[in-house]
Formats: sequence, C-alpha cells, structure tokens
Amino acid sequence: MAQAIVQTEIGGPEVLTLVEVPDPVPAAGEVVVRIEAAGVNPIDVKQRSGFRPLPPITEPRHQGFDGAGVVTSIGAGVDTVEVGDRVAIRDTRGTYATALAVPAAHLSVMPDTVTAAQGAALAIPAGTAYQSLLSLGVGSGDLLLLHAGSGAVGQAAIQFAVAWGADVIATGGAASQESLRELGAIPVVYGEGLEQRIRDAADGREITVALDGAGTDEAIAASLALVADHDRIATIVRGPDAAALGIRAFSGGSPIPLTEQELAWRAEAVPAALGLIAEGRFSIEFGPELPLEEAAEAHRLIEARAARGKIVLVP
Repeated sequence: MAQAIVQTEIGGPEVLTLVEVPDPVPAAGEVVVRIEAAGVNPIDVKQRSGFRPLPPITEPRHQGFDGAGVVTSIGAGVDTVEVGDRVAIRDTRGTYATALAVPAAHLSVMPDTVTAAQGAALAIPAGTAYQSLLSLGVGSGDLLLLHAGSGAVGQAAIQFAVAWGADVIATGGAASQESLRELGAIPVVYGEGLEQRIRDAADGREITVALDGAGTDEAIAASLALVADHDRIATIVRGPDAAALGIRAFSGGSPIPLTEQELAWRAEAVPAALGLIAEGRFSIEFGPELPLEEAAEAHRLIEARAARGKIVLVP
C-alpha cells in the first residue's frame, strides 16, 4: 500500500492525516512516480484552511501539487519518459505521498546534477515567476521592481529576470538584503519611506515594470508611483483588488483566469529552471526538510512564518 496525506474537512493543520491508499496504477497517458520529495507551497495552506475556497470535500482530499521522484511504471501511449527516469512534477494534486499516478505531460526529466528536493521546489514558485515576467514583457533593458524578493517566487523571479538581461530592485526584510544581492538584485528594505529608498536604489534610472508578491498597500502604492505604464504592474497576491487598483493580476485570487499562453509558460518554467540549475545559474533557498508524516508541522511553519526557505516533505 502507498501512503498519502489527506484531509476530510476544512480546518487547521491538524486536519492533515497520513493514510494508506491503494498503490497507484497508471492510466493511458500517465506514469507512476515514486515520490522522493514534495514541495510545500502557501497555496496548499490556503486551500486546506478554506482561505482559498474549493468545492465541498466529498471524499478525502489529497495534498500537494509539486514533487519529484522516479518513474516506476508507464501507462499506454507514453513515450516521453522511461522507467527509472528522475522527474519533476508540476500541477498534479496529491504529491504529499509515497507514490502517485501523474499525467506524463506534467513531468520534466531532471538532469543528473539536480536533486529531488530541487526538482520538488520548482513548479509553483518558478512557474508563477516565469509566467508573470513573460506576461509583463520583462527583458533586456528593463529595470524591474520586485516586491517580496526573498520569497520562493521572488527569488525565482530575480534569477529569471537577470538571466534575461533585466536589472532588478527587490524589496525584502532586513535579514534578506545580502541574499537578494547575491541573487543579482539591488536590495531595498521594507517599511516606512519605501518609495524614496527605491528611488535612491534606481539612481536616476526609470523603473519600467513592477511585480508585487507582498500584497501590502505600501508595495502597491510605490509601484503605482514609480512605474509610468500601469499595464506593466502586476500582483500575484491581491488578485481580487487588482482591477480597482488599475493593475494586472496573475492568479492570487484573481477572477480573471490565466490565458492558454500563460498556462503554457508556467509549464515551460520547470524545464527552464532545471536547465539553469544544471548550469549553476539558479539556486533555491531551502528551509526545513521534514518527513511526510509531519506535513501538519510544515503547514504550521508556513502559517507562522517561522521558517525561511522552501519546506520539502520526504517520504
């Protein structure tokens, strides 16, 4: 029997339970992956708690969307991976598990130098960053203002933007300033007087585009004041408010769904990041690595903001 983390009701971290489930069998177009690592994301916490509503729970709801592991069996019609391949998983519910049937289209084969933890840490953060930057047209010659640069999405966004030839001013807490600089950004501390500190960091250059991952009024106000083209300002956390603010939103509760092109960009992000990792041009800051049965503790740490870096569950 396989094992998986499920919930049967909305509530706190304590509703997450480790249960035995039938060993997965791949349908046509699927493969079974033995999970070696599962990434824990804020959206997992929001859905578990009901903060991000889903349809009512009518059967045990499995947890997790990102993961990595080894292909153990292949369904009919799959010719993109082989048994034994090490793969990163994206956009597949149930990665908090020991094994999972996954659509083959949601897998990326990992280079030998990429660890399971790295592969499991990519899909949602890197996909969000990559798609958001492409939707905003970020490229060579841009000066990007990035709020919440020290989070998983923010760190990915810095590294993609730098790889594409943009310069980045990234806001974050005092403790994150050196790490933001190491990623290639000009760091700026949050707090009162933010707009002026950003202006000072720009040193006379025009800030051409902004991406908000913080969601604070201060961050939004600074972006509106500093970026002339408000169509090049977006948030990934204030989706419901974006239209009234006169800015764009990508997910983050936005009522406007992503386009087919944007969904394709999110899928493209994982192999792009895997390639950069293999080249030594993309890094991931890790937090605690916890056993699968401690998924509730991982959620508590995220809710309490008590862990810095990406939390990974290991079966």
